[in-house]
Amino acid sequence: MTPPAEASTLRRTVISRGYLRLLLLSVLLGAPISLACFFFVGFQHELQHWVWESLPEALGHDRAPWWWPLPALTLAGLIAAPIITRTPGAGGHVPVHGLGGDPIGPKQLPGTALVALTTLPLGVVLGPEAPLMAVGSALALLAVRALRATPDPKASLVIATTGSTAAIATILGNPLVAAIMVIEAAGLAGAQMVALLLPCLLASAAGALVFTGFGNWTGLTIGALSLPTVPPDVDPDAGDFLWGVPAAVLIGVLLTAGRGLGRRVLTWTGRQTAVRTVACAVAAGGCIAVYALVTGRSPEEAALSGQATLAVLAEDPHAWPVSALIALVVFKGVAWGICLGSLRGGPIFPSVLLGAAVGIACAGLPGLGVTAGLALGVAAAAAVVTGLPLTAAVLALLLLGPGAHSQTPLIVIASVTAFLTGQLLARRDAATKES
Repeated sequence: MTPPAEASTLRRTVISRGYLRLLLLSVLLGAPISLACFFFVGFQHELQHWVWESLPEALGHDRAPWWWPLPALTLAGLIAAPIITRTPGAGGHVPVHGLGGDPIGPKQLPGTALVALTTLPLGVVLGPEAPLMAVGSALALLAVRALRATPDPKASLVIATTGSTAAIATILGNPLVAAIMVIEAAGLAGAQMVALLLPCLLASAAGALVFTGFGNWTGLTIGALSLPTVPPDVDPDAGDFLWGVPAAVLIGVLLTAGRGLGRRVLTWTGRQTAVRTVACAVAAGGCIAVYALVTGRSPEEAALSGQATLAVLAEDPHAWPVSALIALVVFKGVAWGICLGSLRGGPIFPSVLLGAAVGIACAGLPGLGVTAGLALGVAAAAAVVTGLPLTAAVLALLLLGPGAHSQTPLIVIASVTAFLTGQLLARRDAATKES
């Protein structure tokens, strides 16, 4: 229960003239920022479709051949290297450091947007979420500057957070997930939480309306993180929890190892950034090409952010042999780790696919079902990479839809287990470095 003094402070805050103006500004900013993000990710998706489907078909292939990732990722490295080394802001936040960072300014916006628009569709194993958040916060601050408003530093931070929340809500497909993510990441409680939550909710909700309307009007698809078809819901039993906890630990170990690879790659690329950035992009392309050679499947499954592959996997998990799922985890996981430390993008989307692949691969164990494997995989992966177990659990529940409510206990346990595993391994690595 909120203490009376804090409740009184909150009441005065939310009805003050300045705060009401901030709420109105949040609504007004949410629509144009989401509109900008709509065309941002829509262009990305169209370019991705052209690179991986239309162009191979035009060259006489029924799908992208196994070697396709090599020239595509090489080109991505050649584009990214000069942006990272020669533009203000170095092309945006380094993904191995996590999801977000400090808000970027007007000078950093062009490089951040350009590297995301041009390299992610070429097959970089990263998602669009981090660039979107950076672009959203920068556009919000630019809008305030254009209005010649000069808010205090604390209000500026709220405005930037509001912009990033509106942006990330567009690609996560739900304003609620984005708002919970912001609050959990900020570690706020009480009056501070409510004061930050309200403008973020309003901006993301207003943006969601615009986003949905333009999607229906233009017919453009944006590849948001969504699962149109999921396995049928079943009540979890003892077997799901018996195997689910070790599977969540395994996901925590694998994804933490991937992040560790990313940190080593970041240290290595810091010495000769341009040349080694290109080398890392080629190496990531090589991993994807080997996946296609080993499995005989499309290299597109191991490339890119993984939204499309995740939807295909969830729609018909039985169509994937366990050997293909293991190969996907190994080769896409290594490519993800390389990209985390050398290129630019978001860390979440590929990790969710990797977690889902591990969970479904484990579904062959006696007593663990496909639905449970998918649910725990998504939740565990998101918890490890974001470090936000509540956000991960909510994201998994919303992705799987209302029919998966019976999986809630398993989702929560998997999320917490994977989070603790990641934290334990990170602490051990830190202690080893100090010694």
